[in-house]
Amino acid sequence: MAKIGIWLKEIRLPFLLLVPVSVLLGVSVAVWESVDINAVYLTLAFVGALAAHIAVNVLNEYFDYKTGVDFKTVRTPFSGGSGMLTGGLLNARSAYKLGVACLAVDIGIGGYFIYAHGAAIIPLGILGIITIYFYTTHLTKSPILCVIAPGLGFGPLMVMGTYFALTGGYSLAAGLVSLVPGFLVSNLLLLNQFPDVEADASANRRHLPIVIGRKGSSEVYAFLIVAAYVALVVSVLAGELPLMALFGLLTLPVGWMAVKGALKFYDQIEKLVPIMGQNVLLTLLFPLLMAIGIIVS
Repeated sequence: MAKIGIWLKEIRLPFLLLVPVSVLLGVSVAVWESVDINAVYLTLAFVGALAAHIAVNVLNEYFDYKTGVDFKTVRTPFSGGSGMLTGGLLNARSAYKLGVACLAVDIGIGGYFIYAHGAAIIPLGILGIITIYFYTTHLTKSPILCVIAPGLGFGPLMVMGTYFALTGGYSLAAGLVSLVPGFLVSNLLLLNQFPDVEADASANRRHLPIVIGRKGSSEVYAFLIVAAYVALVVSVLAGELPLMALFGLLTLPVGWMAVKGALKFYDQIEKLVPIMGQNVLLTLLFPLLMAIGIIVS
């Protein structure tokens, strides 16, 4: 049981809540469009999304361990790694093998959907595998790619991948709803990088808080929060999403507090940690309420 607990910490179990939320958004659009939900397709889509998230968590920790970054970070509940590798509680090679195995699961599930629906899912699959495996080693050396990659994975790739698995195609509505978790998850990783600036810089990373500083990055954070709400409102006003999708606007107070806190405490890590918690809540609750609104429409 103790070993299981260690592995659950290694895969960052609480963070896996992002998966059902993103998958549910893809499902919500399919339901709204009166698609009959195939239970096998839905199960495989969920397993694939879960495997992808576990892979990125484990591989990120493995590469941070190998470069020594996690030995230099000050861990918070939201950043700095799980401590399982640096504490010697797990063998690093075993963690790497788990990450690769999860990628193999995704490739197998992708192959099934190529058989079931055709080759149109291949670009999503290739982009997803590249993003997962090379995020820590390569994408973190580019400020722009480092911001885009997390949101791309949990937004367009996961939401539209789920929608494709259920329908065999793509739709504008699925693409539009995927923008919201896209902006929010990019912001989640952006804010979580604030405590690790010095440690990450020692490994030659070049994410935004390193390149433009925490203050400038807090302004980017505020912009992306606004972009998420604007994307939702414009999509509804354009008639591409149902009115009930605006349930997501119920999170505006949380969004306002998170933005206000990030802009104020960007350089005071102890005071920023509660803001990081608010940011996690926003990232989960906003798309969840959207999905519920779309389903009941």
